[in-house]
Amino acid sequence: MTDRPITEDDLHAYIDGRLDAARNEEVSAYLDKHPDVANRFASYSIQRTLLQGVFDPIAGEPVPSRLNLNHIIATRRQNRVSNWRLAAAAVLLFVGGSGGWYMRDMMVPPTEGVVALGREASDSFATYAGDRTRPVELRADNMVELVGWATERMGRKPVLPDLSKSGYRLMGGRVVSTPHGAGLMLMYDNDQGTRLVMLTRPMAVDQTRTMTPHSQGKVDGWAWASNGMGYSLVGSLPSEALHPLADDIRRQVQGEA
Repeated sequence: MTDRPITEDDLHAYIDGRLDAARNEEVSAYLDKHPDVANRFASYSIQRTLLQGVFDPIAGEPVPSRLNLNHIIATRRQNRVSNWRLAAAAVLLFVGGSGGWYMRDMMVPPTEGVVALGREASDSFATYAGDRTRPVELRADNMVELVGWATERMGRKPVLPDLSKSGYRLMGGRVVSTPHGAGLMLMYDNDQGTRLVMLTRPMAVDQTRTMTPHSQGKVDGWAWASNGMGYSLVGSLPSEALHPLADDIRRQVQGEA
């Protein structure tokens, strides 16, 4: 057994049968302890089987001439409806509901859930982390007011994680606007001037979700959700350096729940 966290990639690889025996056993044990996650990925397994039934026969067919690269360039990429698109539409109609959303996530960038939260945290980092004049609205010596402000705007009382044991002090924070409502941004820094941003807000989608890595430009981070609140920690550090800090925040938040 290892101490590596179970990620979304591990869970999808488990469904696809792409894990080695040791990791497969770890993921199986994790799902036994988290029935909500197990139920969600069981539905994915059913959808995968349905998709295979539709697409496997098509995968064995020769590539149509109209999909030849030279032909595509010559016709200036005219929009054509191919058999596999029709098959995909049939699958969506048949599976419906969660299956439709599953296929949607494969075709367009997610605008909900922890993936969206990670992007919002990265945007906040890009906006405020480089500000040397007023990166936060309320400083660390005024956290009572900040908590009251955030609680009023979000409808949930936030937890202010302490990262001092890892060398990061809380600078302060501000309430920020996101496409999914108000969120609380907290900023931390260390003696080298490295700044981190944590964003938390209520979640309409992915109300409980395992820790997921994300990257946007030169900003890496982790996002997850617990009991209806989402959290994302981001910074200009490698994701492996941010993970212990994100895990510390997760433990503190769960301890306050």
